[in-house]
Amino acid sequence: MQSKASSHALTLGVLSAIGLFALDMYLPALPTISADLKADSHAVQASLISFFAAMAVSQIVYGPLSDMFGRKRPLYIGLMLYAIGAIGCALAPSIEWLIGFRFLQGMGACAGVVISRAIVRDLHTGPAAAQLMSRLMLVFSISPILAPLAGSIVTVFGDWRLIFWVMVAASLVGFAVTFYRLEETRLPAARSESSVRSAFRAYGSLLADPYYIGLVLIASFGMASYMIYVANSAFVLIEHYGLSPSFYSVVFSINAVGFIGMSQMNGWLARRIGLRKVIRSAVLGYSAMMVSLAVVTSFGIERLDVMAAFLFGGYAFLGMIIPTAAVLALEQHGRIAGTASAMMGTIQFVTSATVIGIGGLFVDGTSRPMVTIIAACSVVVFLLSLVVLRSRAAASVTQ
Repeated sequence: MQSKASSHALTLGVLSAIGLFALDMYLPALPTISADLKADSHAVQASLISFFAAMAVSQIVYGPLSDMFGRKRPLYIGLMLYAIGAIGCALAPSIEWLIGFRFLQGMGACAGVVISRAIVRDLHTGPAAAQLMSRLMLVFSISPILAPLAGSIVTVFGDWRLIFWVMVAASLVGFAVTFYRLEETRLPAARSESSVRSAFRAYGSLLADPYYIGLVLIASFGMASYMIYVANSAFVLIEHYGLSPSFYSVVFSINAVGFIGMSQMNGWLARRIGLRKVIRSAVLGYSAMMVSLAVVTSFGIERLDVMAAFLFGGYAFLGMIIPTAAVLALEQHGRIAGTASAMMGTIQFVTSATVIGIGGLFVDGTSRPMVTIIAACSVVVFLLSLVVLRSRAAASVTQ
């Protein structure tokens, strides 16, 4: 059973990571892309926003499709779009074309993310689901460590366009994993209950569930606080602090180490103190770290080591918040797991895209705007947790 769970985590982690691979791998090349395509930093960041927007919109489709036709067939469609988008990005003659093909790539990248969460719910609930979700996050989180480093290495052998050709190769890996390693967890009997009409009904019921929406928003603003760092870190660390692209990749990856380490405690802690106590404690630590960083920065202390230390601690706690919130949100929606996972992903990426867009308005070349927005997201998460985790609906959820 243990080996089977590990196999599930590895398979689902790879399929999820392929999407983030497309995000993280080209981060060290953002300044180079800006110079090569003669575009300013706002235009280059638009390629990130278009990717997020595509992932947000497309998940609404993939979720119900995976409920109606099984989990594997929509994955094949997503991987095909991902590959076509990557090829287009590699050949893009201008920033406008890059933004457009990044949107197409995002449409495909989201398939693995949303369907992997649905498969976790197909297989498990409660602490077992938290443990599998955390194991998935272990593999899932390797992407922020390896992808920027890989991007830096790739640029040694070619320009930034070679990075997107490597993404094409990643999509081929995804096809192989889906075909040979992934079992179908949405059986025909369950699919017969799903239709376009039932999908609309399901979305309506999810929107009317304040406990589900509250937990999704907790995960969404937590994710947004990380994505605003993803969107701005290359410019802040390379241009403001003067790091080389290779050293930037190392500093960027350190945060993922904390995220991974803490996320692996979820299953163990959930069995001993309950999922709700896990997320309450993690939210408190996360918000305390991020607000403290904003306060320190506001007093003019913009040292890289100080910022890195606070971000490491804050994102470590976030590694417990996101998978736990996802498990709690999906707990009572097993019959529509694909649809529920899709709405969760859509809200997460819309939130991230919005926060990145707002953050872009305040870019001034320093770390202050980025740090301030990260702290603001952590405050929203804290306030939401006070309301959501005390709601009556929480009483009916597995502790």
